[in-house]
Amino acid sequence: MADGEPDYSSLPLTERWVHKVWKVRKQAYEEAAKQFEVTPDEYDPAFRPFNQDPSLWKGAVADSNVAAQSDGIAAFCAFLKFGGKECCVRSRGQVVTPIVEKGLISTRPATKASSLEALLLLIELDVAGPVIEDIIPAVSAKQPKVIAAALAALTTIFHNYGCKVADPKPVLKILPKAFGHADKNVRAEATNLAVEFYRWLRDAMKPMFWGDLKPTQQSDLEAQFEKIKAEPPPKQERLLRSQQAAMARAPPPGAEGEDMGDENGADEPAEVDAFDLAEPQDVLSKVPASFHDNLSSSKWKDRKEALEALYAVLNVPRIKDGDFGEINRGLAKCMKDANIAVVTQAAQCIEVLAKGLRKSYGKYRSTVMAPIMERLKEKKQSVADALGAALDQVFLATSLSECLEDILSFLGHKNPQVKEGTMKFLVRCLRTTREPPSKQEVANIVEAAKKLLSESSEGLRSGGAEVLGTIMKIIGERAMNPHLEGLDDIRKNKIKEYFDKAEVKAKEKPKPAPAPAARGPPGGPKKIVGGGAKKAPGATKKVAAAAAAAAAAPQPAPDPAPPAPQPTSRAAPGSKLGMPKSSGLSGLKAPQRRIAPPGVASPRRAPAVAAPPPPPPVEDEEPPVSPPPKPRIGLGRGGLAARSLAKPTATPATAPTAPSPPPSSGLTAIERAELEELRAANERLTKQVDEMRHERNKLMSEVQELKNQNAGLIEDHTRDVLSIKAKETQLVRARSDTEAAEQTNERLRRELDRLKRALSKAELNVSSGVGSPGMASPTPDDMGIYRDGANYSGARTNRMSFTSTLSEEKENGDAPHNYPRSKLSPELRYGSGSSGRGSPARGFRSLPAEEGVGHGTGSTTSSVTGGTGTNGVESWKRAAEVTSQLKARIEQMKARQGFNRP
Repeated sequence: MADGEPDYSSLPLTERWVHKVWKVRKQAYEEAAKQFEVTPDEYDPAFRPFNQDPSLWKGAVADSNVAAQSDGIAAFCAFLKFGGKECCVRSRGQVVTPIVEKGLISTRPATKASSLEALLLLIELDVAGPVIEDIIPAVSAKQPKVIAAALAALTTIFHNYGCKVADPKPVLKILPKAFGHADKNVRAEATNLAVEFYRWLRDAMKPMFWGDLKPTQQSDLEAQFEKIKAEPPPKQERLLRSQQAAMARAPPPGAEGEDMGDENGADEPAEVDAFDLAEPQDVLSKVPASFHDNLSSSKWKDRKEALEALYAVLNVPRIKDGDFGEINRGLAKCMKDANIAVVTQAAQCIEVLAKGLRKSYGKYRSTVMAPIMERLKEKKQSVADALGAALDQVFLATSLSECLEDILSFLGHKNPQVKEGTMKFLVRCLRTTREPPSKQEVANIVEAAKKLLSESSEGLRSGGAEVLGTIMKIIGERAMNPHLEGLDDIRKNKIKEYFDKAEVKAKEKPKPAPAPAARGPPGGPKKIVGGGAKKAPGATKKVAAAAAAAAAAPQPAPDPAPPAPQPTSRAAPGSKLGMPKSSGLSGLKAPQRRIAPPGVASPRRAPAVAAPPPPPPVEDEEPPVSPPPKPRIGLGRGGLAARSLAKPTATPATAPTAPSPPPSSGLTAIERAELEELRAANERLTKQVDEMRHERNKLMSEVQELKNQNAGLIEDHTRDVLSIKAKETQLVRARSDTEAAEQTNERLRRELDRLKRALSKAELNVSSGVGSPGMASPTPDDMGIYRDGANYSGARTNRMSFTSTLSEEKENGDAPHNYPRSKLSPELRYGSGSSGRGSPARGFRSLPAEEGVGHGTGSTTSSVTGGTGTNGVESWKRAAEVTSQLKARIEQMKARQGFNRP
């Protein structure tokens, strides 16, 4: 403490822990961390106060002072590291939330790293579930930086422990919410978490949240996924304490457990299925009540719609088990439907139902499998594909043994199409099954496949060869050779080709190895001889060389003998290639070491050495090795001693071979190194093949996509060409219509001009008649008017009729040439005797007529001027009416032709 500050070191640690002065709290955190580090075990009293009151850690990891907080979280890490599981379980509920909300968002890198380490330690000491449950609520926090920090912590947890230790289901459910956040940092961390999930789960994670993402987010994630598809399967980088303890109890490397561990390790990175991640859903309650009625309808559309509704209900990742017997019986009945659309939809329903129920669907196999296989006679590829997919899912819900009887019966079906479909289904079953068939089942399959080899159809013959090649891949060439006797070389070569190409998941080869190991211990002492016998088939020449070396140097044998057995006993099980040689040498050295101590060491090593070799070579080589022990039996003391002393008989004859152990050990190491190199090369080549296959599939998909695009472009081009031609035709028609309309318009315009000229002439005649009433009116002959001469001398009204009218002239196309168009003047129009009204020109025209009849020369000025005023006004009105009528008629004619008035 600085000068002037009180000394708080005398206070108890728990009081300083919650002191209001941050420096005091910081010193308390540092002191506690040092105490935890020096504790001898997790039961030390230093942990007791914090186990009794775990809430002390809540204030320490969320201290208001950043310097004290850093030391508080470091002290909590030391508490977990040295305190064990009890400390973790008691304090876990108090610290996870403060660490996420205060520690992970700290600006100090040390504090952030300590916070993350504390979360990982909480999982390492116990389980991951409670920690993840406490982190998930932070994803709904108000501050974006808290959400981003929580997502980053989850990514680190799954990266270190994987999806087998940490359950991904709760986190997958909240991913869509993180992807929909407004903050870009939150979305970036969500993308990192999704990519980490893809490393472990691959496509199995998509059904959980993929549909809730935007298309752009889906495309971005797909681009990220492409980068890690070629990566090898991930491995757990950090082990739980329970896993560490299990590994500590495991046998050391070099023992038999190493090979077993390698085999188990190969199976360990099994891909997680979407079925394991999904929650079971109750779909029986969602099946429409009218499903069975519609399914039995006489209309195929009703049946198809009922199956489509059922498919929509059943298409979920995981289905809760229930009574689906009636539904499966209805679907099996649909396999006999005459409409292939109904058959296809029913097969798809069976597929999704079997996929959602998995093993629970096995009880319905007998109901649906035979009807589906009977329907394989359909030649349409889409129907065959749907039926095949349904059969595959039914098989995955059962096993090869359960399905084999139906498969073999349909392989002898009279319809070749059914035979071929059943054969393809059998090949898929053999490739998929993880349990190899029994010997009897193999014999039945081989017998049926041999019959297919003699079929007339090439597809069936090739299918029979493929079945035999796949069976050979499962049981091995040696076990398959007896079944191939009697076949010609061409068929054998064909079977061998399919054997090389076949990829299976079940193999019988690993199983025979444990069987001799079980036989080894009962005959422990005798197996040393077996070990020598094993050496003979493996390296006969080396045995002779060893015998020559033994005759040359019998004395040095005891010195190198003791160290030799140890490496040989370890190397023998570790490497199968070096096993025969090391076992033979160990059989020779064991008696020499037994000479000094009691003869027990040799029998102990003998079973280990004798375990790996297969039984047949041991039986063949036991007779030549067994005679040497008989002369030495007399030296033994009988019983077990006699058996153990029987081995020293080999020492006089082969004692000089003792110097050979070092070379044998060296050879074993070389062979092991070669084996490792071969394995590494094999893995490298396998990886290259997988990469090339993946690249080929990608290129094929791109080629197909380009083909589809090309076809689409060709179709679009054809459509555009047809559209252009149609437009050109329409354009030609429109041009011709336009020209016709222009001609009509021009003709109407000329007619209008002509009518206007006629009207103007008529108006001029009217005006001239009004201005000089004494002028003589046109004669009847000039105007083309016929007058009725009845009472001509005294009549005041004259009857007139026009020889032609405007409409007649227009229809005939020619105006009469014998008289001008002045006939439309008011004098002529209104001089008709048929009109009941007095014409303004009646007095004007009657005067000359009377004069002509009576040959008088008297002036009629008074009678003419008397009607001059009314005559002019009336004439102008009539002219205006005629003009308006003509204009209306012209407009009607233009409207008929489709042109507007200019």
